[in-house]
Formats: sequence, structure tokens, C-alpha cells
Amino acid sequence: MRKVIYSTMVSLDGFIEGPNRNLDWHIIDEELHSFINDQQREIDTYLFGRRMYEVMVYWDTADTDPSNPEYVLEFARLWKNIHKIVFSKTLEHVQGNATLSRGNIVDEIAQLKAQPGKAMSVGGATIAAALRQHDLIDEYQLFIHPVVVGSGTPVFPASDHKIDLCLIETRTFGSGVVFLRYQPAGKAA
Repeated sequence: MRKVIYSTMVSLDGFIEGPNRNLDWHIIDEELHSFINDQQREIDTYLFGRRMYEVMVYWDTADTDPSNPEYVLEFARLWKNIHKIVFSKTLEHVQGNATLSRGNIVDEIAQLKAQPGKAMSVGGATIAAALRQHDLIDEYQLFIHPVVVGSGTPVFPASDHKIDLCLIETRTFGSGVVFLRYQPAGKAA
């Protein structure tokens, strides 16, 4: 069975986007980028909503900019090879290695989990919240940034659905970013 991973950058006060959806507080240096590149090799599908897809579509052409450092070019090459499923009722089309889905997110991802393949990575709090409500997330990977943004989009929207987690990995980067990897208590190895 395939694993679903919710992996995201988050401020110390729990936001994945700051006010006005800004992301200018992310600290993504070579050390962190290289770590993320290594993680992407274990993924064959990204699961995005419209907003996350629109932010990430930059990577479809990032490898054409020779001024980008090698670790950025490497991520762009990895990105292009990973299939994206974009869940949206408003988008008309997607590009590159992406498929547009207007189906039921929970049902579709439950079916995808049963198929052979590598892990799937969830991008965005809204999709993650829907999957969390149905216990479809197998791993939470949080990159905690040493900043308090004050408001924005919470990493976990309000819910009465409690999930106990087990910490299975930590790493601290030179930038002060801390990586925390959790699995639901019932799924921890």
C-alpha cells in the first residue's frame, strides 16, 4: 500500500502562509534544498489543490534558468518527473506532468493508496485536512522555520478529529529550520 505524506514548511506559530498568503519568510538554503531533493526521490505523485499547484508550477521551467544553482536545477528535474494530480473545480487546464481532477478527493486518494507505487505527497492544508479527517495521511513531515508570522493559513485547520502521533525523525539545519517527522500512533513502525 502506498504512503500519503503531508510535508510542508511551517512557521513556529503554525502557519504555512503568512498574511496575504506570503511565503517570503521561508529559509530554503542549499542544505535544506538538498535534503528535500533526496526526499523527493521516494515520491511518484504530488497531490495539490489549485493554489498550491499555481505556486509550484514555477518548477516546470526552473531548470531552464542557468543562473539557478545546481541544487535548484536538481529539484526542477525531479519535479518534472513526478506526476501531479491537481484537485480543482475552477482550473480549466494544467500543464506538464499534471492531471486535473474534479472528483472526490477522499475517494480518489483512497483508491490511489491501494495501487502500487511510491509515496504520494500532499501539498496544501485544505487537502491535508480532508485526508486527515479520514485517516488517509500516513506521515507528517514539518519543516519548522524560526519565525513567527502572526497570522495566515494554519498548517492544521480547526478540527475535532484528534490523531495521536509518534515522532520518528528529527533534524536541525544550520539555518535554524527543524525537521520533524511523525506517523499516526497506530501506523508507526
